[in-house]
Amino acid sequence: MRRVALVAATATAATLLAVPANAAPAAVTLVPYPIDSSNQAAWWSPLDTYNAYAYLAFNEPGAQAGTHKVAIARRDGAGNWTKLPVMNGSAQAEYTDDDGHNQPSVARDGSGRFHVFASMHNNVWRYFRSDTVGGSPTLHSADLPDQGIGVTYPVLTTAPNGDLYLIARLDGVQSAGRSGRLYRWDNAASAWTRVAVFAESANRAVYPDDLQFDAAGNLHILWEWGLWPATAFRHQLSYLVYHPSTGTFSDHSGASVAVPVSTGTADVIQPVETGEVYQGNDGTGPAVQSAKLTLDGSSPKVAYRYRSSSNFNVRYAYVSGAAWARETVYDAAQTSAAVDITWDGAKRVYFSTTAGAMYVATKPGTAWTTAAVAPGLPITRFAVERTSAGVDMLYLVDLTNLRLYYGRN
Repeated sequence: MRRVALVAATATAATLLAVPANAAPAAVTLVPYPIDSSNQAAWWSPLDTYNAYAYLAFNEPGAQAGTHKVAIARRDGAGNWTKLPVMNGSAQAEYTDDDGHNQPSVARDGSGRFHVFASMHNNVWRYFRSDTVGGSPTLHSADLPDQGIGVTYPVLTTAPNGDLYLIARLDGVQSAGRSGRLYRWDNAASAWTRVAVFAESANRAVYPDDLQFDAAGNLHILWEWGLWPATAFRHQLSYLVYHPSTGTFSDHSGASVAVPVSTGTADVIQPVETGEVYQGNDGTGPAVQSAKLTLDGSSPKVAYRYRSSSNFNVRYAYVSGAAWARETVYDAAQTSAAVDITWDGAKRVYFSTTAGAMYVATKPGTAWTTAAVAPGLPITRFAVERTSAGVDMLYLVDLTNLRLYYGRN
């Protein structure tokens, strides 16, 4: 997210882009640092917030074409920006581009230390943590369990008590599959442990999507299943709840679940539909690709993309009675890989089209309606996080012009 400097004059850090009253956000501002073309993915968690602060982990251009460096853009409550390099020893962390797998994930623990996972596509851990509160993260890969195993798709979040939880896919042989694993950062002890292998199935690969805490302190986990060893097209979007207080897992009904779950025992949100089969990268049939969740209390609300014909449509799933219910949010044009969802008493589903227009969909009555998020900006990759103050913070990537924007809705 290969090497283009920010365009001056027409797009400075102070530039605000006004949008219509019915659109969101009310203002979008340019982050004053160049990004690399590898700054693109749909599964990652590159945005974190704390009070009025926002932290945007991103890839900036590397020393040569085909490489990128990892950094955090920090915005304070007054709108001032600073950049924190992510350090690998005495040099800034730098890796070879691998589009769709490079985007860093970031979270701030209860002590104010940053944790960053970056540029892993079947690589051993590339993990960085601040040694001082608010300081630049430094290499701490040796602190993780499961050393020497290839890791992909790290997604993390902060628990109400200041701990961190991480899900990621780890390599495995075909007979066991590539598993989904859950890890915990104990903030008081400053130590990582593996909580569980939460999903594993022969000839399948887990694709982590999201994890969110509810007010009771329970962790909700979302992922997809793909054909082993890897594929762009996935199936059986699945859900699980972890209860840190008891160390147990449950499904959407609260029923106890033994882990690891498999494709046959998982709590499946989007079942395999007529004509759908597990497929490789050349597949053209029905499939899932990218998903995010939010919570209404402890009730999960899920947005995801599903290809039932030629286009990837946007769908919304929720628990109705004892079962998952699903409905179509948008199917007018081909959508891009990213999707997100927030809840403020009503659902907001964010998506973008391959034409480069980003929208937020709401359902004030019986029908879904859409509004442009950032008119005039070609946004195809993004992330959204709702703050405790009730504001949607937006991380908006313009890959056409290699710019990163920050927004509030």
